[in-house]
Amino acid sequence: MDFKMKKISLLIIMLGLFASTNTLFGQAKKPTLMVLPSDNWCEQRYFMTEFDNQGTNQKVPNYKQAFQEDTELGQVISKIGSLMIDRGFPLKDVEQELKSIEARTAEDNMTMSSTSGSSISESPLDKLKNKARADIIIQIWWKINKTEQGKSVSFVLEAFDAYTSKRIAASTGNGLPNNTDIVPVLLQNAIIANIDPFAAQLQSHFDDMFNNGREIRLTVKKWDSWENNLETEIDGNEIRNYIYDWLEKNSVKGRFNESNTTENRIDYEQVRIPLYDERNRALDARQFAINLQKYLKAAPFNFEVKLMTRGLGEAILVLGEK
Repeated sequence: MDFKMKKISLLIIMLGLFASTNTLFGQAKKPTLMVLPSDNWCEQRYFMTEFDNQGTNQKVPNYKQAFQEDTELGQVISKIGSLMIDRGFPLKDVEQELKSIEARTAEDNMTMSSTSGSSISESPLDKLKNKARADIIIQIWWKINKTEQGKSVSFVLEAFDAYTSKRIAASTGNGLPNNTDIVPVLLQNAIIANIDPFAAQLQSHFDDMFNNGREIRLTVKKWDSWENNLETEIDGNEIRNYIYDWLEKNSVKGRFNESNTTENRIDYEQVRIPLYDERNRALDARQFAINLQKYLKAAPFNFEVKLMTRGLGEAILVLGEK
């Protein structure tokens, strides 16, 4: 009897461990996604607009116009989003985010130095990234083919890190000919055969970020009017060395690449920052750079420091004035 009771107790413990393990994996964090039509798709359908990027006209997709005028786009985005939600990925509603951005009519897309008038612009896509704050952007391109057996669809599905714009996953394929299904269904059926490997690539990238930090770019510069430069010594050490030491302490595992350094400018690439802050909020380049800004504004430096950003993944600190 005692032997049977021990076997039952052992079985209960094993089942409990199994359930705990499943719960742990089930609660693993997933990257937040945002699904958009590709630049090429927008270009082919003339859903493009121009904006002024520091005096240079730049063409970018006009997502608002695309959603308003293309009858298939909303359904296609919804179908792809549904496939990703079924695999546990949180999804941002792009159309709603676009409406929210438009409602903020007082927003100015230029940040200027109050002293020198120097400015940095923010593209419409950067505005969308900053508002939606997704980890990964999925872009979809598709084309309808007419065959003797019926309509078929070709597609390209690509995923980009929203912070660095690096391609992290891709899938392409063709659906089977069909005369009865509408385009969104044709596309969904074509993608289903390739979606699991694609989702695995997304999760692998996010797992790397979770373990090794999110990648950003950081630039430190000086205003021409500043009497110091980055080689100026304070308490026997150059300013740029203080910044280097700060990054070593505050980046994940001390991982970053100092790609360029002069007396006037330092470029840091592949800076790995924590995915979340101490309050479990997603950390971006601006929030990370604010801490460096505070460090340089405090003793023994007491510098005036202007912070500017490009999208979620790039921060620029300019020393000497606001």
